[in-house]
Amino acid sequence: MATENKNLSQYDKTAIPNAEAFRFGIVVSSWNGHITSNLYQGCADALLDCGAKPQNIEKWEVPGSFELIYGAARMLHSGNYDAIITIGCVIKGETMHFEFVCEGVTQGIKDLNAKGDIPVIFCLLTDNNEQQSLDRSGGAHGNKGVEAAITAIHMAEFRRRTGSR
Repeated sequence: MATENKNLSQYDKTAIPNAEAFRFGIVVSSWNGHITSNLYQGCADALLDCGAKPQNIEKWEVPGSFELIYGAARMLHSGNYDAIITIGCVIKGETMHFEFVCEGVTQGIKDLNAKGDIPVIFCLLTDNNEQQSLDRSGGAHGNKGVEAAITAIHMAEFRRRTGSR
């Protein structure tokens, strides 16, 4: 596993741009809420730790991971954010549903990035079992939400530096 020997919550704050001037939108799936709420908390805490103002972090909830695409698209169209973070969790079951949802969300977020002017960060856990998701949402491997926050800060700065807003 890619995260087997890596703690997702570790970052060097001195190597991250200050997030004070940026606005972040976070779309969170309610499905597997005990996992996505941990991812959100790690994400929000990291943004605040890196200088983001509480009033510049907005959370929207959607029912499931597939709906992350629509939620992110609505945030994009508002023009109110410097980066958008999508947070969800899909755990493999016995049917093809897992593959269809994971592929659809992956392609949808990719399309928003390719066509939009605001970076959309992909924080979708796609694990084989619940324990793997727990390990990546504040457990043994840290919190993937923290990693998403740090990526969002870097991408907001990249967007600013390359001439957008």
